[in-house]
This record gives sequence, structure tokens and C-alpha cells, in this order.
Amino acid sequence: MAYSSGLHMLLMFLLGLSATRSVLGLTFGFPYGKEKVRGVNLGGWLVLEPWITPSLFDGTMDDRIVDEYTFGQYMDKEEGRRMLQRHWDSWITEKDFEAISRAGLNHVRLPIGFWAFDISGGEPYIQGQLAYMNKAFGWAAKHNLKVIVDLHGAPGSQNGFDNSGQKMDYPQWHTDMDNVSRTNAIIKRIASQVRDMTGVAPVIAPLNEPAGFYGEDVLSVTKQYWKDSYQSIRYPYTDGRKSNIIVMIHDAFQPLSYWQNFMPAPQYEGVILDTHIYQVFSDEMNAWSEQKHIQETCNRASDIGASDLWTVVGEWSPASTDCARYLNGRFVGARYDGTKYHKRIPGRVCALKTGSGATFSPSYKKFLRQFWEAQTITYEKGQGWIQWTWKAEEADEWSYQAGLNYGWIPEDPNNRIYPDICG
Repeated sequence: MAYSSGLHMLLMFLLGLSATRSVLGLTFGFPYGKEKVRGVNLGGWLVLEPWITPSLFDGTMDDRIVDEYTFGQYMDKEEGRRMLQRHWDSWITEKDFEAISRAGLNHVRLPIGFWAFDISGGEPYIQGQLAYMNKAFGWAAKHNLKVIVDLHGAPGSQNGFDNSGQKMDYPQWHTDMDNVSRTNAIIKRIASQVRDMTGVAPVIAPLNEPAGFYGEDVLSVTKQYWKDSYQSIRYPYTDGRKSNIIVMIHDAFQPLSYWQNFMPAPQYEGVILDTHIYQVFSDEMNAWSEQKHIQETCNRASDIGASDLWTVVGEWSPASTDCARYLNGRFVGARYDGTKYHKRIPGRVCALKTGSGATFSPSYKKFLRQFWEAQTITYEKGQGWIQWTWKAEEADEWSYQAGLNYGWIPEDPNNRIYPDICG
């Protein structure tokens, strides 16, 4: 009996230890660090972007509407609400989640703006997005996908990009602590909702792309916000328990080495560093040859693999030019062909690089496949990748869905034609 009693006590101790490990946030909703993240962004759905759905913006018949803020500002409220309702109902549906899962992916990143949760001070945004975020959770659970809830826009704009909700010359988020406080309150609200849903929504990204390229004013606020939002996400319970939710911080456009030792263990755990890699947003990159694009991608392998935080490339694309209409902003042209600067660069024709995949040449499709493989191989030197974006109305070079349809993205991410492309 003494032996049996002792064994019983040992079993109870081990079971309690196991439960404690889960409570302490050591059991995450996906085996990060062991399996690679392979995912896609649901761009243009709950945060509007003119280049992803140009018809929605052109359909307003108002040239002043360049982002979601001005959409709410200048549209008749009822008509604007009807347009957004139709968009939310149709742009992403359960069929998309089914197709994403069937394509061998395991994550979706869901951009959503602060205005879905909180508008004040006369902000003209139209609300209604939260019902669709909740639908996304249900569809993800049904189709075995993990959702990264990504706060894509903050009060005052964290970067001045149209995809932050409000396009502006200089971001204002970091200049007013009320903006930062509102943002952290929203993160607390999200964390409270998903804290017991780690099987479906295992990751919160507390802010997309803060504009660290503006310098220390932005970076100092961002670094403090990462630590504050970490506390909000990892400790959402009133009794001080940890959640199992992962915190995904963006690199703020700094080198990965900048973040070395920023959130060291054991003080911090469950942190992913999110970096975004595009090769289209400079004149120099638009002039690169196809081989140069591939080589520059392969050269990132050691950098991505050296980070002391789990590193995921949370945005990237097979696109090698900025030719997609409105990519640089509504009515703004492209660097590739010179129209951004109201001139033409001889020999560079955007019509050959964007639009419907049905019009792409065989050699261009071959390059898209090679570029896609080079990127996914390289980014899996870290913890994986999430392509931008699942679909676009008229820019198939950016679209995972179109890549599957036209063959430059394999139906199984393991099926690589060029496994040695990075040598």
C-alpha cells in the first residue's frame, strides 16, 4: 500500500506539473521551433488597400478617397456601409479557408485595424469588421488553420502608409501617448478574447510595421510598446496567470541584429520576430535582373537563421516590380516603368509584369516559380513564412491563389522543382 500510495502521489505530481507547464505558457497552439510556419495573409479584407481591390475605390467615384479613413470621410455613410458589407461578405469566405488549408498551409495572418474596436474624436471609420474576425476563427478551426491576429493600423498611423488606415506624410502614433494607450487597450481586448483559444488563434501581432526608419523617436516608443503589449498578451488573466498566446513583434524596418537580446529568455518567452522582405520599393531593386532578385534572397539565409528570437517572414511576395496598379498609392505610378516620376523608362513595360496570370509569358511564370522557391527555402532557415497576399483583383504576381491556379506556386509547398536554387 505504501508503494501504491507513493506511485499515486508521483502521478498526481507529474499531472500537476504538466498542467502547470500549460498554464505557464509553455504549451503553444502550434509547435513553433519544431515545425515551420507556412501561411498567407488575408490582405485587403478587413483593412482596405487600393491596390488589392481597386474596383472598390474606383467604385466610390471620388478621387479624394485613398485609404479607409477617407473612405469613411467622403462616402455617404449608408452607401459606404453597404459597399463594405458586400466586400466583407465576398472577399474572403469559408471557401478561401478551405482552399488555403488544401494548399498545405498552416497559418493565416489576419490584418485588422484599430477602428474595428475603437473610434473616437470624430474618426470617420465605418465599423463592422469584428463579426468577420469571429467568422475567421470558426473557419480556421474547421479547416485546421492557425490565425495570427495582426493589428495593422493604430490611432494616428504608425507609418503613414495607406494600409495603416490613414495615409499621411509623417506618422503620428508615436507622438501622442494617448494613441499608444488606446492601442494597448485594444491589444488587451484582443488578448482577453483569444486567451483560451490558442488552438485557433495562437498569435497576436500587436502592431504592423511601425516606422522605425524615422529614427529613435519612433523606435523608443515602439520598443516600450513591445514590452507593454507583451505583458498585456501574456498576462490577460486577473489572477496573474500567463496565457499560451505568442507575441509577434515587427522589426520596425531595422536589421534583425538590432533586436538581438531585446527580449531574452527566461524573462520573455513565446516571442516571434516578424520581418517583411520585399524587393520592389526602391528604384535600385526595380532595376535588378531576375537572377539578382533570386541571389539577394538566397543571401538572406544566414541573417534569418542567426536571430536569437524565432523569426518569421510575415510578409513577402513573388512580385519583383512595383507595377501593380495603386501599389504605391491610389493614382501613383510605378518606379519600374518610371510613371511614378511622370516619365517612361525605355525597355520596361509594366503590362508584362502585372495583371492576369493568363497573360504572363512562360519565362515570367518560370521566374515566379524560381523566386517563390528561393524565398520559401530561405525563409525556412528561420521559422517560416507568410506570403502577402491570398488574392488581389488584378495583380496576380502577388496572389497566392493565382499562383496556385497558374502553376508558379505548388499545390504542396514541399513540391519544389528547384530545391538547389540557392546552391
